[in-house]
Amino acid sequence: MNLSDLAPHYIRDIAPYQPGKPTSELARELGLNEVDIVKLASNENPLGVSPKALAAIQKALPELALYPDGNGFELKATISKSRGVATAQIVLGNGSNDILELAARTFLVPGDAAVYSQHAFAVYPLAVKAVGGLGIEVPAVNFGHDLEAMLVVITDKTKLVFVANPNNPTGTFIDAARMHDFLSKVPRGVIVVLDEAYTEYLPRELRNKTEHWLAEFPNLIISRTFSKAYGLAGLRVGYGLAHPDVIQLFNRVRQPFNVNQLAQVAAAAALDDDEFIQASFDTNTRGMTQITAAFKKMGLEFIPSFGNFVCVKVGDAGPIFQELLKQGVIVRPVASYGMPEYLRVSIGTESQNARFLEALTLALGR
Repeated sequence: MNLSDLAPHYIRDIAPYQPGKPTSELARELGLNEVDIVKLASNENPLGVSPKALAAIQKALPELALYPDGNGFELKATISKSRGVATAQIVLGNGSNDILELAARTFLVPGDAAVYSQHAFAVYPLAVKAVGGLGIEVPAVNFGHDLEAMLVVITDKTKLVFVANPNNPTGTFIDAARMHDFLSKVPRGVIVVLDEAYTEYLPRELRNKTEHWLAEFPNLIISRTFSKAYGLAGLRVGYGLAHPDVIQLFNRVRQPFNVNQLAQVAAAAALDDDEFIQASFDTNTRGMTQITAAFKKMGLEFIPSFGNFVCVKVGDAGPIFQELLKQGVIVRPVASYGMPEYLRVSIGTESQNARFLEALTLALGR
């Protein structure tokens, strides 16, 4: 017997998620010096970790023999104060991916449908397929969500709708008026998961105060992460905001102690580090200008982005990606997202961006 036959067909049909290539792996493969490798593949914070978070981690190290607070009281209290929501409206996750999977596990059974956009985050179909759900991918418009078309495909079988704002990997953005109008038209029996992993990179005037919509839309779940602007990708910590009834359901299916102690104390401290978040935003703004100005000078098309990354059209992206790897520069091919001519590059420091642009020029034979 083939042991894989013991798993349901919808598990066997899943293609595993492919993360960005680690620097250590590239160093081993090509015999490069790891310290000379520039990784701009996973939308990580090039400034590293919030100093306040590092201090909190150091203070918490002697407590590692103890289980973390399974209810995350201190972190929830910090989020509650920062975001103006009740602690009963908060669930913590092992990264925001955990929130997305909690939504699928809580609300979908085999045969139920979930709607998401073409060119949207790969975890949406993975989470849906893992529970036997039917994923409905709606064609994108200009690489972004076609909200009207997403409404049209909602049926009595639909339980979830995923919307990424800003969207990963394309960086497109839906303004508050359009998003609110969409939510008002979604049937109340359909849960909308609004993925805001990159919201801290938006200019303040564009940051939707979506947490204020929770009272109006009890079918809304908002997921956010500490992996990007807060620089805590290695600790895997995020959170979800929703109606207390939804949070109660999540708490029935989430893993006990799903957020470790260091992640909890680091996230609470990072949330209060306004100086670091502002520096991260400023670095990203300057870097985005640096990279996109170079693309324009090189005559390369790119998708205007509201995240900490940008997709650039380079032709057959596979060979260009490989040429960049040979030069010790890691970016992200997005052929699996239906974009075989594009590479996604995370915004780094000024010197990292310059190194990427130099390598790209050579890879393109310019």
